[in-house]
Amino acid sequence: MSRTTITLDSDVEAMLHKAMRERGITFKDAVNDAIRQGLGRSARPVGEISFPTYSMGRPRVDLTHSLALAAELEDDEVARKLEQGR
Repeated sequence: MSRTTITLDSDVEAMLHKAMRERGITFKDAVNDAIRQGLGRSARPVGEISFPTYSMGRPRVDLTHSLALAAELEDDEVARKLEQGR
């Protein structure tokens, strides 16, 4: 473990203090968790998060060739712009 001095922007300091209040953790833990999360490792688990899902029903169009259609539309738009001299 090492000690270091850093200068925090005021908005970052406010976010750290908010996390400290909400989660009941120390400043050191809030900083370490934020750095871990920012560098790609997950912070200490706070709890499981779930999001609602909804059925969109059957698709109304066949999406099998949708990428080909998108490419064709893009090609048409590029050709139109080239004709206009853009």
